[in-house]
Amino acid sequence: MAEFKFTDNGNGGNTKKTGGKNTGALIFTGVIIVIILAVLFNCFTIVQEGFIGVKYQFGRIIEDDLSAGLNFRIPFVEEIQEVDIRDQIYSVTADAYTSDTQSVNDLQLKLNYRYSSSMLSSIIRDTGINNVENKLLVPNVAKIAKDAIGKVKAEDLVQTRGQVQTTIQSELTEVLSPYGIIVTAFAIENLNFDPAFEASIQEKVIAAQDALKMENKTREKEEEAKQIVIAAQADADSQVAIAEAEAKAIELIEQQLAKSPNYIEYYTIQKWNGILPQVMSDSTNPFVAIGGNSTSTSAKSSTESSAAVPSVSAE
Repeated sequence: MAEFKFTDNGNGGNTKKTGGKNTGALIFTGVIIVIILAVLFNCFTIVQEGFIGVKYQFGRIIEDDLSAGLNFRIPFVEEIQEVDIRDQIYSVTADAYTSDTQSVNDLQLKLNYRYSSSMLSSIIRDTGINNVENKLLVPNVAKIAKDAIGKVKAEDLVQTRGQVQTTIQSELTEVLSPYGIIVTAFAIENLNFDPAFEASIQEKVIAAQDALKMENKTREKEEEAKQIVIAAQADADSQVAIAEAEAKAIELIEQQLAKSPNYIEYYTIQKWNGILPQVMSDSTNPFVAIGGNSTSTSAKSSTESSAAVPSVSAE
């Protein structure tokens, strides 16, 4: 029986070792690539629109004005946090009293504000973004509003609400601006008085409106009376002007007659309507037109004849 012998030349063991080394190298390379990619991705932070970036280095602020977009940082050393610099709204409900001790219940106060970009580091260090409302707004908004309302009578508060709001906003601006808080608006959204007081205010407003209506009617009547007087005066002036014109005309005619007696004949012709008289005569021979209804003596005919001609006396 034949015998077979196998001999090992030493290559098999090396192949296994080489394959293990290659696999380990690939895994190590992959890990290195992942780490590099992770580091690269962590080198940049995106700041959204409406926010501003604050860069910290080991917890210390080194930049507080990073604009929106892609911003570089050193991984594991620096950190970028976003701060909302858009308008914020703070609302509170409170009760207050006017200077005449009228109660204002459930007073709705609304404050619009934002953070000052130039003082962002101070806000973060001294107050803290998350503590602005509790440390600055809660103790000041309601207090300042109550103090301002307490200086005004209830009735005046209703009528001058806008002015009171402006006063409160100015005082809040003065108090909060040193802390980096910019006040953009303030509003008193409702005023709830005692029902009896609100009824009295309503009655007073109605009475004032009625008085205003009566005043307007009085002014209307006065204006109508003035117009009547003006019209009468204008008519009187017109009549005077007509009379003066007629007097002036007569005076001119008289002056003309004094200068030229024949002017009467010219004036007669100008005024004649073109119709002949029914009776014409001289001092002795009357003439009666056919179809005439009357005859007359010479004196009467002479009178009728002269009626057809305007009589103008000459001085």
